[in-house]
Amino acid sequence: MNSAGLDMAPPKRGCEDSRCPFHGHLKVRGKMLVGTIVSVSNKQTVVIQRELLQKVPKYNRYERRRSKVHAHLPPCVEAKEGDVATIAECRPLAKTVSFVVVQTRGAV
Repeated sequence: MNSAGLDMAPPKRGCEDSRCPFHGHLKVRGKMLVGTIVSVSNKQTVVIQRELLQKVPKYNRYERRRSKVHAHLPPCVEAKEGDVATIAECRPLAKTVSFVVVQTRGAV
């Protein structure tokens, strides 16, 4: 079991997934994002929604925007809809999946 180069403890549960950064061979690099899980599929994929503030210079105000990111969910990380998840960038795993879930917290 390794820490995958992250400053967080690995999950207590083990898994045999080769795409797990803690128990497999997947290396993480680049960005780490935090967002809310809005969808969990049975193919080990989750959809994370992030809230962003975009400045509108003309009015000198901010507007809210949302973006969705697809991420791989290893079996050792327990997650359900509404949880806050931390995802880390990795190599492309599928057409739209380039992130992996590394940590979850309860619903906000």
